[in-house]
Amino acid sequence: MLKTLLAMPLVLWVLLFAPFAHAGPKIEHWTTSNGLRVYYVSAPDLPMVDLRLIFDAGSARDSGKQGLALITNSMLDKGADGLSEDQLAEQFDAIGAQFSSDASMDMGWTGLRTITLEKEQKTALDTWLKILAKPDFPQAAFERVQKLMLVGLQAEKQDPEALASKAFYQAVYGDHPYGQPQNGTEASLQALTVADLKAFYQQYYVAKNGLLAIVGAVGRQQAEALAEQVAAVLPEGIAAPAIPEVKPLAEAKTVRIPYPSAQSHILVGQVGDKRGDEDYFTLYMGNQVLGGSGFTSRLMKEVRDARGLSYSVYSYFAPYAQLGVFEVGLQTKQTQTGEALQVVRDVLGKFQQEGPTAEELDASKKDVTGGFPLRTASNSQIVEYLGVIGFYNLPLDYLDAFTGKINALTREQIADAFTRRMQPDKMVTVIVGEDEKK
Repeated sequence: MLKTLLAMPLVLWVLLFAPFAHAGPKIEHWTTSNGLRVYYVSAPDLPMVDLRLIFDAGSARDSGKQGLALITNSMLDKGADGLSEDQLAEQFDAIGAQFSSDASMDMGWTGLRTITLEKEQKTALDTWLKILAKPDFPQAAFERVQKLMLVGLQAEKQDPEALASKAFYQAVYGDHPYGQPQNGTEASLQALTVADLKAFYQQYYVAKNGLLAIVGAVGRQQAEALAEQVAAVLPEGIAAPAIPEVKPLAEAKTVRIPYPSAQSHILVGQVGDKRGDEDYFTLYMGNQVLGGSGFTSRLMKEVRDARGLSYSVYSYFAPYAQLGVFEVGLQTKQTQTGEALQVVRDVLGKFQQEGPTAEELDASKKDVTGGFPLRTASNSQIVEYLGVIGFYNLPLDYLDAFTGKINALTREQIADAFTRRMQPDKMVTVIVGEDEKK
């Protein structure tokens, strides 16, 4: 579960900021009468419509009750307006509609995909609106989901990657909300009640704290009518306050977690950038060269190809509403832990000082700007773009402007951004599995 949760910010990042070689979809935006923001793209080729309703209701809003945002979101379709979980599922299945929901660090969301035939669309929308307006949070279902999450926590104790990820976020963020486990702790989950879920839902799942993304074969007038229907079942409420700012690390930290394995699982990193960051493009492109481009990356060539210290090594920035993480990850033999870490640090230091070569930057630009058609091949992908653009208040022309900004970047700009933003002497290092020499 943890790997899926922690990967969520990265998945959204890849979808939104990956390559754009031609004009993106035309995005229209308005606000409903009770404050729900709407982002809409007409996609008439298929008789389908995708709706995604997003709230500022991620784990950063748990307020000391770790796991609350996730379990609240997962309970939405477990019973609503007197209908059971099975009855709700049957109503969707009968017309081929799809319900979805999830929560991440910053957001909680629920989605609907349905055919646009009048009868089927009405049935799907009516069922979805019941879930949005009147979730029952039944006690029996709550206890079942709670138990499953507790079982997941037990499984994580046998997963070195999960152990490393939790320790890494805790070391980077400390007491900040981003440092708390999204799927909770045994103590926090056991302490949660249905009353906690209802209170969280009532506070955060409101019009002024959300946005609706619409993509599909509906015209602007139809989209406005859909948006008003959705908004009508939501209390107006108020927007959640800004998440506290993240403080950069003041010193280096090393966390060692013993684990019975021949391999050491290693994470190295620090705070990175946030959505809309002025250095986003330079850091993103620099990382493509450093560790984000798979087998052609600088880290892969030095750690794997030149020295055989790891089968795979990667790096990425995961921007959130506030400063996200910059992370380097790899696995290596326990006896090679020290050597592998030194190579990673040397590569980071050199890259920070010099940036990419002209050849590396040119190849990365071509790679990044070459795949936009694949990234917008479906309405479901586009609705994710809209959700992220709307949630983080990015410009409506963000997709169109991306390619030009990428192609305009220089080696000097990337080196400057990495020099200002990276602090190799103040990074967190997490090692799951001890080096036998230590």
